[in-house]
Amino acid sequence: MGRCRLPGADAQPVPSGGPGAELLEHVAVDLADPDAARVVLRSLPDEVDLLCYSAVYFTAGRAPFAETTERDWEDQWRINVHGLWLALHSLLPALRRAAPSVVLSISSEVVYNAGPLRAGYAATKAAARGLVESLAQEEDPDVVRVVQALPAQMVDSPGIRARRPDDFDYADYMTGDDFGPLARDLVERRAADLAGEVLVVDHGGAYRPLGDTLPTSQSRPAGVSA
Repeated sequence: MGRCRLPGADAQPVPSGGPGAELLEHVAVDLADPDAARVVLRSLPDEVDLLCYSAVYFTAGRAPFAETTERDWEDQWRINVHGLWLALHSLLPALRRAAPSVVLSISSEVVYNAGPLRAGYAATKAAARGLVESLAQEEDPDVVRVVQALPAQMVDSPGIRARRPDDFDYADYMTGDDFGPLARDLVERRAADLAGEVLVVDHGGAYRPLGDTLPTSQSRPAGVSA
């Protein structure tokens, strides 16, 4: 599989993964501090095989647009869009040198369905999609292969848990393990035949092209703020 670098969203320790995880090097990057992030990204080796951008800032919970703050908007833009731009812009030369390399950007159904009570999140994720798809059309797919993936359902994550009650049942939620088969395929096959694709990852790990079908909306009625 070669040498693969996965810039993360923060300085949290990375748990051990499944078979082959020892071949990946996880690099923590604090995207809330662009200057510090830039130093770390530029310190990576001359060749980077895989860039996976899953960093996201949502805010403390869902809220009507009129009740959101400018600070939340700025924080969402800083992580969801500028952080993506910074990672891509800093690492693109190294990705090209590792040809064929892979860029995996984690998208969301909100890009296609809009997001009542999630206006800032929807806007920034849509902007991220525009950035990634533009790059995909610019880059030679024999050199840098750009892929987007989005979960078919809600995903159990630290951010989600921070917005849920302690007794919440996550039985129907996806987990990071559901992305394992896609991640393994991207690493082993270098995204052969997947350049430019948007993939929907299902509960259980199967994945499929988005195609012309809208993903299932995760929006909730007004008044449901979590």
